[in-house]
Amino acid sequence: MFEADITACFDEIDHTALMDRVRDRIADKGVLALVKAFLGAGVLSEDGTSRETITGTPQRGILSPLLANIALCVLDEHFTRNWEALGPEWTRAKRRRAAEPAMRLIRYADDFVVMIAGTRNDAEALWDEVAAVLAAMGLRLSEHKTRVCHIHEGFDLLGWRIQRRAWRGRAGKRAVYTYPSKKSLRSIMDKVRLLTRRRRHRTLTDLLRRLNPVLRGWCNYFRHGVSSRTFNYVDHFAFWRIVSWLKKRHVALNMHTLVRRHLPDWRITDDGIEMFRPYTVNIERYRYRGAKIPTPWTTTTGPPAPAA
Repeated sequence: MFEADITACFDEIDHTALMDRVRDRIADKGVLALVKAFLGAGVLSEDGTSRETITGTPQRGILSPLLANIALCVLDEHFTRNWEALGPEWTRAKRRRAAEPAMRLIRYADDFVVMIAGTRNDAEALWDEVAAVLAAMGLRLSEHKTRVCHIHEGFDLLGWRIQRRAWRGRAGKRAVYTYPSKKSLRSIMDKVRLLTRRRRHRTLTDLLRRLNPVLRGWCNYFRHGVSSRTFNYVDHFAFWRIVSWLKKRHVALNMHTLVRRHLPDWRITDDGIEMFRPYTVNIERYRYRGAKIPTPWTTTTGPPAPAA
């Protein structure tokens, strides 16, 4: 595996190379003029001075993510050409038996992973290859976020930890597991810790209104992985943080009275709002659906399907 990230992506994109790629996609001259003006608009610093922008796109600008994605299509095109050069499936299998390397790219914005079937030397050779492709757009690899690793070691991507481990319940076999990374777990715990500080909310209703969307959004993102144990852990942590918040808000009450008044049946609820419980989220694992997934908008030439 070749796990990589692009450093200063929004600061160093070459305007000329980027506009060439934009012109390949957009024919409207008015839109092209708008994009060009956006790139050359400059940066107004806090002291009121204006700085000209020769390279890069304004970070957090409305067009910046789209333009960065267009620039990084050079990686997609490069590895797609390499993959197509390997030929059909039977020739790729023949190459694997001959210990010849084959690789595929997975990219999301400026984070990407190159999966390679080969030796570590084959993976390390990708440093120069990827660097040369990015140099055409004025970009370079982030040294402290780029590494070569084996799938047994695992790697983090978009908040997930992806690693081949022993297959639970099947002795001697291994499977690739995807589950929330430690960094993602620390992030949600820090948010819960911040939202459950004593002076942050006046009532339990206010606390639940702020906390529930955070827990629900985090769980919905990770519910397609092996996340059951992590959800139980987050649920336990959030529950007792709220209990601790209640104890600090009602110092004069003992635990028995606190449970009777504010935790009926050990449920945290107030004014019709109940705490969202992460452990109740259903895990829905993604299943392999083939190399080509048909689009739902494809028109069919046959007769319409009978109504259900």
